[in-house]
Amino acid sequence: MFGEDELVRAHKHRADAITNIIFIAFAIIMARLWYLQIYKGDLLYKYAQENRLRKEIVKAPRGMVFSRNNQLMVDNIPRFDAIITPQYLSNKKQTIAKLSDILDLKKGNIQKILKKFRVQAKYRPVIVKKNISRREVAIIETESAKMPGVSVQSFISREYMDKDIGGHVLGYISEISKTQLPKYRKRDKYHYKLGDFIGQAGIEEQFDLRLRGDDGHQFMEVDAYGRMKRHMDDDHLFKGIESTPAKPGNNIRLTIDRDLQVVAFNALAAKDHVGSVVAVDVQNGEVLAMVSRPSFDPSQFSRGITSKYWKELREDTRLPLRNKAIQDHYMPGSTFKTITAIAALEEGIIDEDFEVKCPGWFRLGRRRFHCWKKHGHGKVKIVKALRESCDVFFYKIATKMDIDILAKYARLLGFGSKSQITLARETTGLIPTKAWKKKRTGEPWVKGETLSCVIGQSYVLATPLQLTMAYAAIANGGKLFRPHLTKEVFTNSGEIVERANPELVHEIKISDKTMKLVKRGLYEVVNKRKGTAWWHRGRGIEMAGKTGTSQVMRFTSDKIYSKCEDNPYKQRHHGLFVAYAPARDPKIAVGIAVEHGCHGSSTGGPVAKAVITKYMEKYYPQLHAEIKVEDKAKYLAMLQKQRAATAKRKKKEQKNVE
Repeated sequence: MFGEDELVRAHKHRADAITNIIFIAFAIIMARLWYLQIYKGDLLYKYAQENRLRKEIVKAPRGMVFSRNNQLMVDNIPRFDAIITPQYLSNKKQTIAKLSDILDLKKGNIQKILKKFRVQAKYRPVIVKKNISRREVAIIETESAKMPGVSVQSFISREYMDKDIGGHVLGYISEISKTQLPKYRKRDKYHYKLGDFIGQAGIEEQFDLRLRGDDGHQFMEVDAYGRMKRHMDDDHLFKGIESTPAKPGNNIRLTIDRDLQVVAFNALAAKDHVGSVVAVDVQNGEVLAMVSRPSFDPSQFSRGITSKYWKELREDTRLPLRNKAIQDHYMPGSTFKTITAIAALEEGIIDEDFEVKCPGWFRLGRRRFHCWKKHGHGKVKIVKALRESCDVFFYKIATKMDIDILAKYARLLGFGSKSQITLARETTGLIPTKAWKKKRTGEPWVKGETLSCVIGQSYVLATPLQLTMAYAAIANGGKLFRPHLTKEVFTNSGEIVERANPELVHEIKISDKTMKLVKRGLYEVVNKRKGTAWWHRGRGIEMAGKTGTSQVMRFTSDKIYSKCEDNPYKQRHHGLFVAYAPARDPKIAVGIAVEHGCHGSSTGGPVAKAVITKYMEKYYPQLHAEIKVEDKAKYLAMLQKQRAATAKRKKKEQKNVE
């Protein structure tokens, strides 16, 4: 048995232990309270308030795109999407049924959309329907109390003012894909995520970083069901919680002239032509117009392209998604004869007195090469050869010229390599050489292949842009510029962030004598009666240029002189035309390719005439007026001469009858 003192001591030890435990526990609680209330108080207060607030990303509006004359070409417009936030979705069946009636969507479709995004975080909104009407917006906002988790999300959409005109140059924006995301996440400045919109083609793609701004965020107070109660502006922000305003993207002013774009596209559309038009300033390489037809409406991609429209684009055999000005290359046909003439004159292979008799064909070995004119051109020198596009004259040159010499001059004028224009997916075209053929086929080059190449057929391939830049270099005396599309990048306040300057690739050393002969030939193509483009010269623009036919397939001898238009559409040759104006002081160069158009003169000529006439009227009205007066005098003199010749012929015929 324990004594009384021992029991007291035992109870005292227990009491002390319990007291110590209580004290330590109280100290721990107080320390924890101090840690939570004081040391971490601000942070936890912020967390607590954020439970009442929802953070909304404020999308930065993309920069706008203007023409060289400050005409708005790409704008931003508000768009509204119906969204569901799964975290706050209650009474799912009832909510979906009600939303189905409002949006005119099947309940099954809404459920499929939610199922598709079930793997993502429940607090992230799911877009149920894009581009809802203002009526649907009003109903959802009114009925939001009865549909927890359902709300309206505003979005800035892109609107392309001219629809499909120039769509390939401007490009379009659409949601970033899963395959693109890893590549774009390497850009440290932006935090790309699924659902973000990025430039996918044209200017929108190439200048995406300049056009996109910095997203901001704001907070709004919500109830337990996630329904918005009010936005928290700067006067009502909780401690430690701050909104960040969105910073708009920079704007871009292009070198493109909107009026020329419209004229060029409409000129193609007038005859339902499939093809492209490129117009450049010969003095600095600025692209004044670039259109490809058929085209697409970029606004459809920004809004969220429908499966029906996408199917139409994908199944169209005319390939409307391709920019035919830079992505498609063609045999340049007779437009390439100008390059052959320059090479032959500069290398001393021919001179201005070199003459060939054209009977309509040329024999090399056992093979007969035909001229486009069945009965030939008679005696031909260099100017007449260009004017009337005599094949036999250039066949004769081919027997004296090495293919590598021709390739040298073609490359100097920009053929066979990318022009480095700021557009993606440009093709290089092709300029053959002996080494190229040996590597490709293992066989040596033969002379008969040179005969085809000197007239722009066989292996030779060029894009409409390459042809246009080459003729621009001829027009300005030998300066090959890099084509560019932008003049400057500027902020909303007008501050210039970036300014583009002309970039000279190189200056080609061509003698004045050669240039004079070639330019004279190109002038007579359009302005002399037997020129291949004489009927499409246009009044008052003093155009110089060259027509061309790009063979699609090779015909047998009995079909060589058959009418191209009588063949099935896909078997018709492509028509090309390249021109510059005014001939005496060139300002603009235009290149046209019309797929299955048969003739460059009849299909490309009217398009070039329309574009150049519009340009001269707009930028050089005084010079245009002077040319008109001079042209009128020439026209009247020519008309008088024709009438006199006709009267003389009739008089002679009458005399013979008598």
